[in-house]
Amino acid sequence: MKSEVEEIKSRLNIVDVISGYVKLEKAGVNYRACCPFHKEKTPSFFVSPSRQLWHCFGGCNDGGDMFQFIMKIEGIDFPEALKILANKAGVELKKVDFKESKKEKNERDKIGSICELSAKFFEYLLEKTSAGKSAKEYLFKRGLAEETIKQWRLGFALSNWNKLSDFLLSKGYTKKELVLAGISIEKDGNKFFDRFRSRIMFPICDINGNVAGFTGRIFGNEGIENAKYLNTPNTLLYDKSRIIFGLDKAKLAIKEDDFCVLVEGNMDCIASHQAGIKNCVAVSGTALTEFHLNILKRYTNKLVFSFDMDDAGSNATKRGIKMAQDLDFDIKVIPMFGEKDPADIVLYEGADKWRELILQSKPINQFYFESAIKNKDLSKIENKKKVAKDFLPIIKEMKSNIDQAYWISQLSQVLMIDENDIREELKNVKISSDTSFRIRNDEDVLTVKKEKKNRKQLVDDEICIQLLMDTEKIDLFDDELINSFDSPIKDLLLKLKQKKDITTEEILSQFEGNSEYLNYINYILMKSELSKNEDCEEKEELERCLVERDILNKKMTRSRLTMEIKELEKKGDFEKISILLEEFKKLSYNKNEEANEESSESQN
Repeated sequence: MKSEVEEIKSRLNIVDVISGYVKLEKAGVNYRACCPFHKEKTPSFFVSPSRQLWHCFGGCNDGGDMFQFIMKIEGIDFPEALKILANKAGVELKKVDFKESKKEKNERDKIGSICELSAKFFEYLLEKTSAGKSAKEYLFKRGLAEETIKQWRLGFALSNWNKLSDFLLSKGYTKKELVLAGISIEKDGNKFFDRFRSRIMFPICDINGNVAGFTGRIFGNEGIENAKYLNTPNTLLYDKSRIIFGLDKAKLAIKEDDFCVLVEGNMDCIASHQAGIKNCVAVSGTALTEFHLNILKRYTNKLVFSFDMDDAGSNATKRGIKMAQDLDFDIKVIPMFGEKDPADIVLYEGADKWRELILQSKPINQFYFESAIKNKDLSKIENKKKVAKDFLPIIKEMKSNIDQAYWISQLSQVLMIDENDIREELKNVKISSDTSFRIRNDEDVLTVKKEKKNRKQLVDDEICIQLLMDTEKIDLFDDELINSFDSPIKDLLLKLKQKKDITTEEILSQFEGNSEYLNYINYILMKSELSKNEDCEEKEELERCLVERDILNKKMTRSRLTMEIKELEKKGDFEKISILLEEFKKLSYNKNEEANEESSESQN
């Protein structure tokens, strides 16, 4: 295991790995970006090529190596991260029994292989059956080329009740495994049949291009009882609130173009890619979630929405936009009032028209304004009230006074109402006061908080940072001083005492298995790396920190002794009090200590 991990690390550069998810910019010898794991405007996420580590010095204060990054950003465990990085590095993995749930790993592997084999089966049926060929003709009529159909691995499910299930059972899979994969349905213990029947099949892939589930569009068996679109239910591999259709094919284009076109349907997404607009993904028949947005934020901060603008579509778009606003996306909208969907625009009006509409996408406030006044007779007072009710909350939430003034003016003109009256009405508008940023972690919602360290912890941090910048200074530390630190600092100092030229890997291996200590050491390593590249006027920073630490320790001891003396006074134990008083006198201030303590208190 360890040799495989080391082999992967020797072949891959952490900068290249993270660049596949986050847009990094050079910062001296390191790289930085806005953290992909929490909301921030100022970049606090740093990557060190020399130490092959990353760390966020902002809200989440998390960090690690390339494995920890993949695990966190993909939401997977170590074995899955190992597979992803081994594949990138071209390292062949040996069979290993991981300590993680072997049962779950086996289930995930089985579901993955079932989905892949099902995709191949659907592709075969599209090509080799008469019903499949009819479905393929329909795809041609919708404007898809042969190459596109193959690239997106489109397929067909026959109307037979058990065609796919029988095929997979013949390959050795069990009924239970087919149900877990979302491919088959079992009812009442005696009914077992295919979930997808008489449908054009769109494989849904994870970020690495592995088939995780399917969307099936009804074809040849349309009826009231048959939903037009059917998705795989949630499985170990597929979660509609997390997976984004087309992202595996769009991620590089999104990073390169620095914006993402978000459409509703699978066909819209595929047609857009065929038209050369490859920075396009689809929500694939589900509501846009905060998790979707957090994934997209890894690649860009700019979104262009292209959703249906009927009333239901408009409300869904507004909900998605509100979530994107909370995450500080730069948002534009392609108003589709009475327009064809993107796939039909590409088919009937051409790729240039679709590209033109994207370039003409409207800023979010313009979209809200046009949405509010759409199809309303503004000569009627009730419609004026409705427009004001819809648009005034939008104005209220605008952060810029200039924006507010502009849109009040626009509203005044279309409603033919005095601006002062609109301002008075605006005062009565209430908006939600809950502005805390929240991220989704599975089904829980967590508020990102950053714990504030006390002065002594900050000084201890700085001592470690200074030592890693110049390990020769470990000679200033005797055993008594080293033992006065708590772990993991004490363990780090002991390691440095034994070997001054210790490597990053050797330091990290010391804390393997203890995630809390490992994260702290990673923070110290990264901080020392960044500090090396900063101009520092203080030449004796380590010595200054040691002096301040001694003063802080004395202060803490004095506080403890004071409390103990007060307790002994209540008991009348004057003998012990005299002993503690002698100890207290030994810790008395000198002028330098008083000055240093005042300075440290002002910084704390």
